Amino acid sequence: MSEKKTPLPTPTFAELLRSPVMLLAFGFGSGLARKAPGTFGTVAAIPLWYGLQFLSPVAYMGVLVVTFILGCYLCGAASKKLGVHDHGGIVWDEFVGYWLTMFMAPAGWLWALYGFVLFRIFDIAKPQPIGWVDRRVHGGLGIMLDDILAGIYAALVLQGTAYLIHTL
Repeated sequence: MSEKKTPLPTPTFAELLRSPVMLLAFGFGSGLARKAPGTFGTVAAIPLWYGLQFLSPVAYMGVLVVTFILGCYLCGAASKKLGVHDHGGIVWDEFVGYWLTMFMAPAGWLWALYGFVLFRIFDIAKPQPIGWVDRRVHGGLGIMLDDILAGIYAALVLQGTAYLIHTL
């Protein structure tokens, strides 16, 4: 029978700087916000998305695949180190979920803001099957997967809105 691991307290920014895994998992420190770390993590993803939006669709998708795979490792390792599944401060999944939301989105800060709002709504509300995945899939994959699904839902609404606006 294994002993139950006592969760560690949220690390400090100085502790994050000593561990590249924790620094990335905590979104360069954005996950240290005392309230709404997921929202702060998503905000921190926006400037990085600004650079990504200029990539070709193939290159952008490549970045999404690599950051998803990296995120499975980062989130799993950080979760294990902290002794808590999906610690609120782990926000790499929000980064990748937001970037997925914004894949092939129209240019402009209004669209970036709209994507932000949509992603946060789906990430927080967790409509099915997101809620099921969040409860049943564990480890780094589970931490990443619910945000990927939220990103897909948000992207579908964003793209649908863009289509309607441009065809009316």
